Amino acid sequence: MNKNIESIKNEDANHWGLPPFLTSRFQNPSSTRGGQAMVTAVIFFLGITMTLVFGTVTPVLKEAALARQLQTSKQSYVLAESLSEDMTYRYKTGLAVDSIEYLTIGSDTAYATSTTVSGVVTIVSTGNKSDARRKVQTSLSSGDSASFHYGVQTDKGGVTFANSSSIKGNLFSNGPISGSGNMVLGDIISAGPMGSVSGMHATSSIYAHTISNSTADKNAYYQSISGSTVLGTSYPASADQATSSMPIPDSDIFEWESDAAAGGTATCSGGSYNVSSGAVTLGPIKIPCDLNISNIADITLAGPVWVTGTINLSNSADISVDASLSGKSVAIIADKSSNRSSGSKINISNSVTFSGAGSNSYILLVSMNNDAENGGGNQAMTISNNISGEVLVYAPHGLISLANSISLREVTSYKLTLSNSAVVEYKSGLASLLFTAGPSGGYIITDWKEVP
Repeated sequence: MNKNIESIKNEDANHWGLPPFLTSRFQNPSSTRGGQAMVTAVIFFLGITMTLVFGTVTPVLKEAALARQLQTSKQSYVLAESLSEDMTYRYKTGLAVDSIEYLTIGSDTAYATSTTVSGVVTIVSTGNKSDARRKVQTSLSSGDSASFHYGVQTDKGGVTFANSSSIKGNLFSNGPISGSGNMVLGDIISAGPMGSVSGMHATSSIYAHTISNSTADKNAYYQSISGSTVLGTSYPASADQATSSMPIPDSDIFEWESDAAAGGTATCSGGSYNVSSGAVTLGPIKIPCDLNISNIADITLAGPVWVTGTINLSNSADISVDASLSGKSVAIIADKSSNRSSGSKINISNSVTFSGAGSNSYILLVSMNNDAENGGGNQAMTISNNISGEVLVYAPHGLISLANSISLREVTSYKLTLSNSAVVEYKSGLASLLFTAGPSGGYIITDWKEVP
């Protein structure tokens, strides 16, 4: 009746109808446990492998997505910048500009709007590619720019000092500079092979082909020197400094004249236009005769003024830039093209005050008299007796004479003489000025940036 163990196993396996390979596993439990361990190991290995694979692939996919987003963003930026540049070109060249402008490249589009407040045009351009928006903002201001890098600059006529006159700023000349111990709080430069400095005291360095009877608190650069004191280092056999052109070309001045004329022409009386009292706003305007402003008259400049005769300012007159032109400068020009020898002059005397509007805002007085350049003795400008304020004087072809307790911000002329207690005090902002223009004026880029 007793069956052996092997026969019982076989009967059980056969009873369940198992295939031979499982029958052998059923018949051999230790073999079954070994297979289970192998399966577990394989699954564990596959799990680790998949974790490593996904751990490597996921960052790569993210980097690829970020790269695509960055490329898309850059393309949106290029769209925005392209449209902004196109609108800037349109404003600067006087072409028509719609309130909203569009630029389409392929299937991608940029749009831009422009607003004008107090003469400043703000352009906001938005590029949009696949919803990756980028914005560029550009600000344009109507007018022309000019830079004055020296407290005083003259052409070949040079500079002559007398008495206690001085300059607070650098002095540059294409001609000779002479004085009697007069002070320049900065560098003194007399350019070219004929450049010479004599009888001057510079708190900084002196540059000239020839230096005589002068003092340099710092260095001296020269070909020859005599009777001078150099507190810094002397550099004999130095190359002559290069000559320089005037900071404002005549073509710009003629454009300002056109801007003034575009604003209308004044009516003269007895050969002159007179303002002797009260508050008067001038500019842009052309005055086809002499201009006389005196006796506590209060003049506000709203644009350039072109006078085809002589300009006379005197006796406590006050001249200022209109508040709406904050940060801009305005030119008053004396220019009679048919008489630039004895005409086209400016005379200022007796307590005239000049005021800007905000920072870096000045009044520029321009004389186109050219007698000095042609070897004559007529003065383009005569300025004396308590003149002060935010004023620059400019006579690129003429002689300017300064005397008696005056304080100016900058002087540029073909030739210059200073006497008594005349002082020129340079301000650093003069290195970059924006001048207002009339209806025909262009635009200057004053700001550019990317915005959110």
